[in-house]
Amino acid sequence: MRTTVGIIGAGPAGLLLARLLHNAGIDSVVLESRDRAYVEQRQRAGILEQGTVDVLRAAGAGERMDREGLRHDGIELRFARRRHRVDFPALTGGRSVMVYAQTEVCKDLIALQLKEGGPLLFEAEALAVEGAETDRPRVRFRHEGREDVLECDYVVGCDGFWGVSRKAIPAELTRVFERMYPFGWLGVLADVPPSHDELVYARHDRGFALLSMRSPSVSRLYLQVPEGTDAEAWGDEEIWDELERRFVTDDDWRLERGPITQKSVTPMRSYVHEPMRHGRLFLAGDAAHIVPPTGAKGLNLAVGDVVTFARALTHERQTGSPELLDAYSQTCLRRVWQAERFSYDMTTLLHPAPDATPFEDRLQLARLERVASSRAAETDLAEGYTGFSFG
Repeated sequence: MRTTVGIIGAGPAGLLLARLLHNAGIDSVVLESRDRAYVEQRQRAGILEQGTVDVLRAAGAGERMDREGLRHDGIELRFARRRHRVDFPALTGGRSVMVYAQTEVCKDLIALQLKEGGPLLFEAEALAVEGAETDRPRVRFRHEGREDVLECDYVVGCDGFWGVSRKAIPAELTRVFERMYPFGWLGVLADVPPSHDELVYARHDRGFALLSMRSPSVSRLYLQVPEGTDAEAWGDEEIWDELERRFVTDDDWRLERGPITQKSVTPMRSYVHEPMRHGRLFLAGDAAHIVPPTGAKGLNLAVGDVVTFARALTHERQTGSPELLDAYSQTCLRRVWQAERFSYDMTTLLHPAPDATPFEDRLQLARLERVASSRAAETDLAEGYTGFSFG
């Protein structure tokens, strides 16, 4: 099998890249190790930055998002029993975010790919990327019980942290930057309308809490828990009681309870692999970088990577110049490190460390007071949350 761009992974990054290349007249093949049902059901991100929303619309994948997604013009910060709303459009020149689950983005892009795009092979496990430093890289993969080879001009690894793509870059050429956090998020889905019309980020002495949503009838909520926590060790009523404590305010706001349908614990880490390119192999999304979910940056960073690659390859096709392809890693990493900074800042702003001293606790509160009282500090948060330029 032969194609111009071999794409490993049919998450939102790989699927969007296939769509962008199709619209530019460039052929591709997408290999996905899981089946279609799994890809369309795996719960991940739910917040789309303004830039991601614009890209999906321009790619022809925004119709259902615009119909069913929930535009949000701000978030609410809670601390010391107080509430402070951050107004995104007022602080960023009109930018906002969209609540639209990754599962739905994948469904939309899969439908478009199967209808109009190139081959999308489910249950096609990539085994190795070979010849990345040559002009004919290959992906060895297993599909329908037999091994095959996909010959490409370029390979883009959108196969996540545990995929094979990153392993094809020689260790002596790489640098890894990483931080592990001593806590995670206990996340639940609940069949109850959200108790607030925007996301609520709460800093409490007992730990962080987040009120989010997947739809007008389904809430997504999170609690900071110790690293290594077993989700099933928490009873449903115990979860609701703890959420109530951490969201408490001095006004009459109330948290609505409902049946919890799913529980999971997400570990927290920051990770960057440099470079994001080796020869004709390009890394995108979690294959190259991971952020703690506090800043809602993971999916959006992946979108920025594939937009950068698609623009660079289109430029090469139109002009013959490999300049933008050669600059791929540097271009992406400028945005990646800003997102890492923002996600780290949000995480350390809102999560009390298990070993925090009283001095450090008061510094956290002082930082939150600064956001609530300074338009400059509030603008910095709003600009980071609504997204960094893909340029």
